[in-house]
Amino acid sequence: VGVGDIVHRGDIMAVVKTEKSDIDVEVWDTGTVTEILVQPGEEVPVGRPLARLSVSGDGEPDESETTVAASPEVSQGPLTDDDATPVDPRTPVPAPEPLVTGAAVGTGASPLARRLAREQGIDITALTGSGPGGAIVERDIVQRSAPLAAGTWRKPVAGRRTAPPTGRSTDAMRRAIGNLMSRSKREIPHYYLRAEIDLEAALQWAEQENTTRLVQERILPAAVLLKAVAVAAAKYPQFNGFWIDDELQQSNDVHLGVAVSLRGGGLIAPAIHDANELSVAELMAGLRDLVGRARQGRLRGSEMSDSTITVTNLGDRGVDVVHGVIYPPQVALVGFGKTAKRPAVIDDRVVPRRQVTISLAADHRATDGALGARFLNTIDQLLQKPEEL
Repeated sequence: VGVGDIVHRGDIMAVVKTEKSDIDVEVWDTGTVTEILVQPGEEVPVGRPLARLSVSGDGEPDESETTVAASPEVSQGPLTDDDATPVDPRTPVPAPEPLVTGAAVGTGASPLARRLAREQGIDITALTGSGPGGAIVERDIVQRSAPLAAGTWRKPVAGRRTAPPTGRSTDAMRRAIGNLMSRSKREIPHYYLRAEIDLEAALQWAEQENTTRLVQERILPAAVLLKAVAVAAAKYPQFNGFWIDDELQQSNDVHLGVAVSLRGGGLIAPAIHDANELSVAELMAGLRDLVGRARQGRLRGSEMSDSTITVTNLGDRGVDVVHGVIYPPQVALVGFGKTAKRPAVIDDRVVPRRQVTISLAADHRATDGALGARFLNTIDQLLQKPEEL
């Protein structure tokens, strides 16, 4: 965008490169761009204003002003090197040196692409760019340098996940995750509950639904589990919100954070918005889209900033039960293990049934175990009537 442009709520104004992903920064207000405060390629701390808007309460531009700021994945807590207090999910907080990148005016290449080319000895003038207006961007350099000899190690570049031959990690993402999880365990008094859930009804329903769907539209069991959690979170808002300023701030919306393991290592938990209001099929489509873009490194700022409760599913990794760590300032995390046939007593007979272990990590400041048990029981009851989800 440029000075004088009119932008509307939800428009993308900038792309911010952080340790975890390239984040599309949206506008939260309708207005006119009055000033650009950060130029493409400039390195800035999280929270630094990027642009200034002239806005009004009725959606038409006027003389009141607001700013668009570079904001981190606050749903996963502030990524800082020192102790920090919980913050409002929309409040920018410091983070370790994220990069703002984009096609540099007049150069035909983004600053990151130029730096990578220089460090790898690539003649940037010989490349054809795939970025906006034909600009050379990071992926063009990566594709050009792809045929590296097996075992070759490159000097680590800021924002890139590369390990030296010693195996010692230099990954900024791991440091960020470590800082966040350390903060979580220091500040949040976790309590844990687990339960076994019979999934026969849910799986049979999904299998029947899939008989009439194209392969790319089929419903995976994960979508059914996510929908049950979202509906239960709406029924028990004590688990859906944030612990801020020494009190629970419940959310009226269920923005379901989904933990995604990145192929290059690390973890990210973007949100599916209003998950409780989506059908299982819609939630499945949203899940496919979200996971795909997370692994491509292209997520929107709102998807990284407003998760109200997080779900992690390690069943496909062969894990029986997950004892999760809460993403501050959230107050709950739900985990699912692998689905497996286990003996169950049905009408006084022992029969094999497909079951899953569900776990709850919850903040004892916000809730107690009795309410947590009811929350898990509600998820179980919802999964016994999947057609009503």
